[in-house]
Amino acid sequence: MKIAVLTKAIPSYESSIRVDSSGSWIDESVVNFVVNESDSYALEEALQIKEQLNDDSEVVVVIMGNENNTSKVLKDGLAKGADRGIFINNENIDTDPLSIAKLFSEHLKEESFDLIFSGLQSDDLGSGQTGVLIGELLGMSTATLGIETKMEDGKIKVKRELESGWFQWVTLPFPASISIQSGINEPRYPSLKGIMGAKRKDVKSVSASSSGDNKQKFIELFIPKTEKVTERIEGDVDSIVARMLDILKNTLKVI
Repeated sequence: MKIAVLTKAIPSYESSIRVDSSGSWIDESVVNFVVNESDSYALEEALQIKEQLNDDSEVVVVIMGNENNTSKVLKDGLAKGADRGIFINNENIDTDPLSIAKLFSEHLKEESFDLIFSGLQSDDLGSGQTGVLIGELLGMSTATLGIETKMEDGKIKVKRELESGWFQWVTLPFPASISIQSGINEPRYPSLKGIMGAKRKDVKSVSASSSGDNKQKFIELFIPKTEKVTERIEGDVDSIVARMLDILKNTLKVI
């Protein structure tokens, strides 16, 4: 069994976010990057499947970005137990989900993975489309919102989280691309042995070639302003309701 786990380096919640000089992205020089939360669960699920099969299965961590932002996250995945890594060097800031999926697929197809795990969505952009798009581009069966997996009869069963407390079991043939929900397991911490061993594991570095057909880009980025305004509304019921509607519609713009 050959399993790829897509991981992403995102700004940590403790970082002080500033907009860069272009006004269209954050200033990455002052940001500490960490692994995307749901990607940690995806890696743990892949490692558990490898341990259950108890054969020559391989878990490969795949990450895209620039070396400064991704190196720590990649090393963390290797220290936790991944067998090797693939680093897709991409200096461009791609935010279009389809373009991102195409870049991943270009370098994943030659590896012929049986399973591709990805986190449900990234905590920075949150499109939640990468796993599904990669499955479609590579002709794989797909499932999203996975909260449990089982290997049975040469296939994988996935328990999917639906709305209103409902769940659904689906059986997928290999190869399959599955998006993993946070909370599916308890991610392990890197051991000292794992940290030392990560230095000797192979990392394949490839360069991303821009598809040039981005359908989405950020025009301007803003940092939310922290402010508090209190207004006391007095009068009869009709005037109070009218004023509240005016605030919601014209000032807060929520309706």
